[in-house]
Amino acid sequence: MKKILIVGMGGQLGFELVRSCPGGCRLVAPTVAELDITDRAAVINYVTAEKPAAIINCAAYTAVDKAESEPDKAFAVNQTGPQYLAEAAKETGALLVHISTDFVFSGAQGRPYRPDDQPNPLSVYGKSKLAGENEVLASGARALIIRTAWLYSSHGNNFVKTMLRLMGERDSLGVVADQTGTPTWAASLAELIWRLIDKQATGTLHWSDAGTASWYDFAVAIYEEATALGLLNRPVQIKPITTADYPTPAARPACSVLDKSAAYAAADLQPVHWRANLRKMLTELKPA
Repeated sequence: MKKILIVGMGGQLGFELVRSCPGGCRLVAPTVAELDITDRAAVINYVTAEKPAAIINCAAYTAVDKAESEPDKAFAVNQTGPQYLAEAAKETGALLVHISTDFVFSGAQGRPYRPDDQPNPLSVYGKSKLAGENEVLASGARALIIRTAWLYSSHGNNFVKTMLRLMGERDSLGVVADQTGTPTWAASLAELIWRLIDKQATGTLHWSDAGTASWYDFAVAIYEEATALGLLNRPVQIKPITTADYPTPAARPACSVLDKSAAYAAADLQPVHWRANLRKMLTELKPA
């Protein structure tokens, strides 16, 4: 029985990893109260005692706009935490799977980003996540970094659930149409992670669902799919707006589509189009 340590199991990816855990694996999934990854001694002691075959780090400070005014908190969780996990993985021989983000890129490249493209984050959040990646790589641990984007699930807080709430309350919504990426169902990412752990993959890879969308496209699809499923039953006008129309404390990449071809080969897995996965996730929200 292979022991797997999941850090950050309370989030949407942690939720999907727990419910899709393959046979032959035994999960150890401490809460934040049980393991503070910003406490080096606590991390080293915990990992040394448990001796997992792999550590999956889903823990992150993800409040993108709030990070602009709380950089110390963002860097503590997104840089220092991964540093300590990587040290513990190096000491125990565990494989560290570290989850990162498309926000390490500026979005100005004009083509999908490959894993070896030069990062250039625009925000404190992106800079803190890149710093975490660098700590993992510098540690000498066996490590796999997976950058993903626009993650959502039936569990936790995310864009899909926020849109459903607002569409149930308002007659019209303005949604940014000049930022492009790819929505990703957390269950899809969880499937990839389990495959790559089985294959003992290392290095840096990218993963999202297939296809591309703007936030506006994503919102329109949420409305259409949720209406078809009976989750929404009122007309809502969704209007495209620009980034300038909706200023935020943190700058976002204009186009952060990820090139996933290396992950396809490493995992022998083809991604499903984001709209098909959106439909599957929304089906989970239907009342029994």
